[in-house]
Amino acid sequence: MEAALIIFALMLLTVVGLGAYLTVKAVGAAKRGVERTVAQARRSVEDTTLRAKSFGQVGVAGALAQLRLDLRTSMRATQQALAEGAQTDASLRESLGLFERLSTHGHELDGELKRLEQEPDRQRTAELLPDLRGRAAKIIQAADSLRWAARDRARRFAEDEMSLLSEQIEMESGALRDWSREPVDDLAAAAAEWDAAQAAAPTPTPNPTPTPPPAALNPPTPTMQYPWQKAPRPESAG
Repeated sequence: MEAALIIFALMLLTVVGLGAYLTVKAVGAAKRGVERTVAQARRSVEDTTLRAKSFGQVGVAGALAQLRLDLRTSMRATQQALAEGAQTDASLRESLGLFERLSTHGHELDGELKRLEQEPDRQRTAELLPDLRGRAAKIIQAADSLRWAARDRARRFAEDEMSLLSEQIEMESGALRDWSREPVDDLAAAAAEWDAAQAAAPTPTPNPTPTPPPAALNPPTPTMQYPWQKAPRPESAG
């Protein structure tokens, strides 16, 4: 009885522990999903605001907004391209590592540009614009290079795979066409072989008419019976 209670208690603890683990996992996943959704919504709002500033404002404020928008657009497109490509091409994981290092510089520059948007000294900010544009151009160029290299690699793989697939299909099509002619070829070969065998076989000669066997030597001379002779009596036959 005590053993059964211990087993039941252990099973209960296992079920409770498993339930707690699954609950924590579910809560963590839900939390990450909410955080990801909030981050995406925040980025969308911020991008919309930057786009509005770049079109609606002139001077330093519009230039800063345009720099941030160009930088964020390039970095986000590159990150998406590398992440999608790494799922099927393991060699892009090294590129992802390089992009992470590049993202550090991109985040630093974006933060600096964001702080300068609130800077009241527009003249000092305008003096910094050439350097800021140069830094942004280097980061954008590096990100674009990674992105287009990943896309070119994926396109080349797709072209190579398509070429190989086309060759295999052509080979299979040829095999199917040969197979469709095979029965006709076999019948023609069989007919030719039969004709050759018939031509090579000897012509049978008809059997000669059997000749009667030779007569026995010195056959007995049949006894002539004359009508005037009397039939022999039975007693004289012995």
